[in-house]
Amino acid sequence: MGATPRLALPFLTAGQAQKELVHNEALQIIDLVAAGAVEEAPRVDPAASPLPGNCYIVSAAPSGAWVGKPHSVAAYTSGGWRFIEPVEGMTLYVKPDDRWATYRSGSWEIGVVRGSSVKIDGQQVVGPRGSSISSPGGGTTIDAEARNAIGQILNDLRQHGLIES
Repeated sequence: MGATPRLALPFLTAGQAQKELVHNEALQIIDLVAAGAVEEAPRVDPAASPLPGNCYIVSAAPSGAWVGKPHSVAAYTSGGWRFIEPVEGMTLYVKPDDRWATYRSGSWEIGVVRGSSVKIDGQQVVGPRGSSISSPGGGTTIDAEARNAIGQILNDLRQHGLIES
């Protein structure tokens, strides 16, 4: 019996007995990762009293019933724990933290958002990092208070990575 390449969803085969079991298995996996959300992330050992449908990201060094399943998505079902191997780019919502977890390069990134710009109501508010801006200096009339304020603004922009240092 074959399976899909990304989530290992089992295929039905011609002449197969009890096709509903294979189909139901695929539905269970889809239900757990489509619009996936986890109760917390990542976790070393299974939750003490999980409810069917609760999902967790397994830590890199799991224990208990999760031994041998590092970085997996562990989902509790009526049949016990079901594990889904993450694939590159899989994204899950971490409910209590209100953050996203994305599987990249063999581990989970929690709360990291990647993109080329941020737009709000169609207006770009953050884009690629700008080039360096020199701190104020020189001139014949020096306004120390203005120069200090401009310097602080530039320092904050550099600290937040919006302009180069």
